[in-house]
Amino acid sequence: MKNKKVCVYAISKNEEKFAKRWYESMKEADEVYVLDTGSTDKTVEILKKLGAKVTLKKITPWRFDVARNESLALVPNDCDICVCTDLDEVFNPGWRKKLESLWEDGVNHLRYNYNWSHDEKGKPLVNFYIEKIHARKNFKWIHPVHEVLRFNGKKEIWKTTDEITLDHYPDSSKSRSSYLPLLELSVKEDPLDDRNMHYLGREYMFYGRYNDAIDTLIKHLSLKNATWKDERCASMRFIARCYKYLKRYEESRMWLNKAINEAPYLRDPYVERAILEYELNCFDESKKYALKALEIKNHAKTYINEPFSWNNTVYDLLSICDFYLGNLDESINWVNKAIEMNPNDKRLLNNKKIIEEKRNSIN
Repeated sequence: MKNKKVCVYAISKNEEKFAKRWYESMKEADEVYVLDTGSTDKTVEILKKLGAKVTLKKITPWRFDVARNESLALVPNDCDICVCTDLDEVFNPGWRKKLESLWEDGVNHLRYNYNWSHDEKGKPLVNFYIEKIHARKNFKWIHPVHEVLRFNGKKEIWKTTDEITLDHYPDSSKSRSSYLPLLELSVKEDPLDDRNMHYLGREYMFYGRYNDAIDTLIKHLSLKNATWKDERCASMRFIARCYKYLKRYEESRMWLNKAINEAPYLRDPYVERAILEYELNCFDESKKYALKALEIKNHAKTYINEPFSWNNTVYDLLSICDFYLGNLDESINWVNKAIEMNPNDKRLLNNKKIIEEKRNSIN
């Protein structure tokens, strides 16, 4: 098999704390290109010293798709495989050889494993497939934010793999303030795009604009191309969450019922319903939905992943519910399972002590 020319490309701005780690991960490529959009720290100096080919250009007004396309333009036309990453991301070593072996004749787009967030021990919390490895020709980034690749050729040929993993270690100090206006712009430019309508509704929820979030998420559900049940279920969950924040609990229950009916194979709506009932001191109902959540074993690899659906939360809820329902042996069993997943959680350890003391006082 002929060796492929592999090029990494990225955008950067004030990433000096990540630059060396990122480059060391990316240097398996033949060439590494970076478009720096206005760093005032040592990002550019570090990257150039390490061997990256850095171009400086400010993007005004700022749009992620424009910046991505400008960075892609730096990659030479004889490149076989383009790898787009961000400077807060790291590949597992050996990724390049695996990539070449997977890039069979005709393949022009690759899905691969992405760990979006991690716990304190480095264990992935949110995991899904990402799609930022592609052929040099016939691809263009679109949308001002939450940008995606659009294929403009004759036939897009996909390959999906778990052999390549990219880990994301975000800088929590960086502001997301630009996202909301860019999402509003994105929806204005393409009001029929279901993905961005969903993202905009979610962003309104994050900002506490609950009525705007509800209206926007209902718009998402009304779009003809909003057919992906996982995302529809998430919009319904977010509507329910907004109603809960507004203390309109029956409407919250109604939308969680809709979410469960939309995607009964997902844990997330059952867990959100269990959380709602727990917060309302309805322990029988909370337990019922938590147990239903545990019946679902398949963890879908999409960006619609809630960490609380797969960490110790469900066992924690069950332990507390059974405690208040007087089922102390069951409560101990559940809290032990929660502690097994999170052994250093002081609250869980204290809960176990309280449950044991109550059980011993009765016996």
